Amino acid sequence: MELLKQRILRDGIVKEGNILKVDSFLNHQMDIELLQAIGQEFRRLFPDPAINKILTIEASGIGIAAIAAQYFPGSKVVFAKKTQSKNLDGALYTAPVTSFTRGTTFDVQVSTKFLGPDDHVLVLDDFLAKGQALQGLMKIVAQSGAKLAGCGIVIEKGFQEGGRALREAGVNLHSLAVIDSIDGGRITFRDED
Repeated sequence: MELLKQRILRDGIVKEGNILKVDSFLNHQMDIELLQAIGQEFRRLFPDPAINKILTIEASGIGIAAIAAQYFPGSKVVFAKKTQSKNLDGALYTAPVTSFTRGTTFDVQVSTKFLGPDDHVLVLDDFLAKGQALQGLMKIVAQSGAKLAGCGIVIEKGFQEGGRALREAGVNLHSLAVIDSIDGGRITFRDED
C-alpha cells in the first residue's frame, strides 16, 4: 500500500533495536483518513462476505479494527484484553502472548459471549514482528470454534520470522507494508500482495 509506505518513510522514527515508531499517525495519534484507506485495503484483501467479527488486541489494534469494520457490513469488533478487569467476568478464552516491544508475557482474554462457532473472524493488528500476538489471537479463535477468515497486518517486519512462519503454516496473512530491512535508520520495503 503505497500511501502507507510513504507515510512511514516521512513520519516513522527508527529507534534502537529496530523499533519503528509510528505514533504520530497510527497507534497513539491516529490519522483517520489513512485508517480509512487501510480499512478499504483490508476489505479488498479479505472480500469474504461471511466475515462478521474483527478481532484485535488492545490497545493499538482497536482504532484500526474499528475504522476497518465500517467496510465489513454487519461486523462487530472484539478486542482481547491484556489485563484482568472487574468488567471482564464469566467464561473467557485466554492465550499467552509475548510482546516484542515490551519483552513481557501476558495472557490475552476475550469473553466467550463475543466469539463462537457461528462467527467468521478477521484478525487485524498494527505490527507483526515475531508473530506472538497473532498466534495468541488465532488460539482464541480456535478455542471459540469460529472460522478464521485471515489475518491483516498494517506493518510487518519482514526481516523477523513471524510472517514467514505464519505463511508457511498456511495462514491467510496479508500485510499492507512489509519492511525488508532497517539499516542505519533507513527503511526498505518488500513488495507484498
